[in-house]
Amino acid sequence: MTTTTTNNISGCWLGTYWQAGQPIQFEAAFVQGGNVVDGRILDANYLGESSIKGELLGYRIFFIKRYLITSPNPIRYGGTLADDGNYMYGHWRIGSFDSGRWEAYRSHDGLSKELAAIVATHPGETAAYREG
Repeated sequence: MTTTTTNNISGCWLGTYWQAGQPIQFEAAFVQGGNVVDGRILDANYLGESSIKGELLGYRIFFIKRYLITSPNPIRYGGTLADDGNYMYGHWRIGSFDSGRWEAYRSHDGLSKELAAIVATHPGETAAYREG
């Protein structure tokens, strides 16, 4: 049975994750189709850019983050989307050797509005992209 969601996290997000007690800021761009979430994250440290694939089930988000160049270890994220859809938080884990907490806030900039407009006016193209 497939769970559907009316929440949508598509757009730009700004966040922080904590590793070894140190905060690391990041920028994220998510694209959601149904329950499926894809995107990119750019960490404000040497690790750089990563891709994510996951799902949003109701208010629960799960995704796997993989750095494009710097680290081969997948990072598993789990969390909760706030009722207003503008904040999410949770925990991340790299295997059994490292973990921490994270949080992100929706960034209300022009890019978020532009992305939402493109998705709304070109639903066939975005669906074809997700399926390809």
